[in-house]
Amino acid sequence: MCLTSFFQRFKTSVVVVALMGATLSQAAVQVLINPGDQGEQSRFGVYSAWKDAAESALRREKLGPVQVQLSTDATADLGLTRSRIPDIFIAPAHVIGSAVRFGYTPVLGFDKQVQAVLVVPKDSAITNLASAQGKRLGLPLQDSVVTYLLRGEVNAANTTLKRHFASLYETRYQDALLPCLQLLRCDAVAVERAVAERWLAAGQPLKIVMETRATPALSVALKDGVKPGPQLLREALVEALGQAAGGSALAHNGTPVALAKKDFDYVSTLGYFTPRNLPGVALVEAQEVMQLMQAGATYVDTRTEAEFKAGHAKGALWLPYVEKSHKEADFNPQQDQFDLTRLSANKGTALIFACNGAECWKSFKASSVAKAAGYARVYWFRGGFPEWRSASLPVVSAS
Repeated sequence: MCLTSFFQRFKTSVVVVALMGATLSQAAVQVLINPGDQGEQSRFGVYSAWKDAAESALRREKLGPVQVQLSTDATADLGLTRSRIPDIFIAPAHVIGSAVRFGYTPVLGFDKQVQAVLVVPKDSAITNLASAQGKRLGLPLQDSVVTYLLRGEVNAANTTLKRHFASLYETRYQDALLPCLQLLRCDAVAVERAVAERWLAAGQPLKIVMETRATPALSVALKDGVKPGPQLLREALVEALGQAAGGSALAHNGTPVALAKKDFDYVSTLGYFTPRNLPGVALVEAQEVMQLMQAGATYVDTRTEAEFKAGHAKGALWLPYVEKSHKEADFNPQQDQFDLTRLSANKGTALIFACNGAECWKSFKASSVAKAAGYARVYWFRGGFPEWRSASLPVVSAS
């Protein structure tokens, strides 16, 4: 079976592994692994290595059965951190950084860290981010840790990727960006420093002109309260990784090290935070939402079905906003899917749109679309379900 077929087969499926001592009555430990996006061969090797290590570590602690899920969508993973569905995340830093804010504890990483860098041809006149203005940029898809870091730095410079660069060329794997430079389709590309250094070591005539701060590489986080607890899981993972170190796809990352929440402070301050206002739309908080609902307003939950079933505000209408557009104020709604026909035909109906907090753009986009469609009483609950739950307001779940 080719690797492409492998990932097509397992992208949405769950691999169930029965561990020693497990019984059918035990709740499964849910492990989500996102191996990153350097390249398809790398993704396969990293996923397999972490899957083996996680299974071995949990077997040592006599926990199971285990559900190991492969993810290739960090945007979806960010949503799962807020809904707290997986028990264990093994994922890039921006996913782990989000997880630690919603009830997870960092467990393990490596001493080699990740940086996003801007790479240009050696003879290019580009010397920094400012001089790259108006040029053509190649970068991984928007859910990549590289794009996450670069977008945050560009936002910090009071601009956006779309405004700063003349055009954006996106690809799933970072290694696919080298031909973009070689064929002169890109003036600059953004990749992990490790990828750029590999290109330079191979003799490619390139140079690095900008770098972000360092952040942890692929790391592990455990949901608070889940056995075996951070310390025992760390010890078990270190033992499992040590046994596989010889030919492991993880060996180039360095030595396993314990991580703390502070290690993710930098990546957590970047992110895709929504704006703090939306012209023509009222921004509301949890208690105001409750009062509006009591007065007849409709709470529209725009999250995924799994998130909605895991827990939602009592009385909420589930109407998912399926986003493909960029997480920017000037997003293109034509790239997204949102079925307005499921809302009341009365444009005077009070509508409250919510999702998973300030970093979730679904409710921002849904509010914008509803306003543009002529609804006159649109409310944006920016804090969304996490704020509702924290306010101890009524919650319903499918279970």
